[in-house]
Amino acid sequence: MSELLCRPQAPDEDGCVHRITPASAGWQYVGFEEYCLKEGDGLAIDADTRERCLVVVSGFADMAAGGQQFKQLGERTCASEHTKPVSLYVPAGTGVEVVARGELVLAVCSAPGGEPGAYPVRLISGDDVGYSLRGEGSNTRHIYDILPDHVDWAHSLLVVEVRTPSGNWSSYPPHRHDEDNLPHQSLLEETYYHRIFPEQGFAFQRVYTDDHSLDETLAVHDGDVVLVPRGYHPYGVPHGYEGYYLNVMAGPVRKWVFHNHPDHEWLLKT
Repeated sequence: MSELLCRPQAPDEDGCVHRITPASAGWQYVGFEEYCLKEGDGLAIDADTRERCLVVVSGFADMAAGGQQFKQLGERTCASEHTKPVSLYVPAGTGVEVVARGELVLAVCSAPGGEPGAYPVRLISGDDVGYSLRGEGSNTRHIYDILPDHVDWAHSLLVVEVRTPSGNWSSYPPHRHDEDNLPHQSLLEETYYHRIFPEQGFAFQRVYTDDHSLDETLAVHDGDVVLVPRGYHPYGVPHGYEGYYLNVMAGPVRKWVFHNHPDHEWLLKT
């Protein structure tokens, strides 16, 4: 199996089914964890040098961080519901405690957080999440900006949800963001946490570079995570199924500036 493709594992004692760290991924910035918890299950994440965005993928949770209490966070009972997510931003130097209120799927996105105390704990409600419809025709997809680069209350973390309709393409035309060369391009590592609806479906993601020293085409299933250390990374979902992915990005500068593959940029002109 490709080293870029991470399958979910049986829950550990904390309910964790994915644990991707900079060390395990072989890069510097992005971390991703997924927890599947049941009613009353608790999760404690200690304070350290990383900032985190806890995204309630489905279900509901009580959370406490920085002396603040947040009750019954969540907006959807199933990730397939077209409802904006609710998330909690937790800065470096601050721990967080979570208690599941029913069946809970929680994504914990992390990156280097800068100076502890430089940013406040922040609830990201559905009203705070930006929505846009990107592309046209079979390239149409729905974008939910949870932690975009224009907000000034995070250090390096970028988080976005994308829903790709049946038979459509996303992250397309192919683009990359693997050079620290602003204002032309930013260097951002990236994870794709995939969900497929109905869950027995599958989708495809290709990760490749200009020189093809990296060139992999991956069949992804519900719950898989794909690592994108560099290169282009288009995604397509077959007819009859809807694709969902949660992107986590981070790099030396908190800006999303990408470069389209020149062979396919003509698509944007038509």
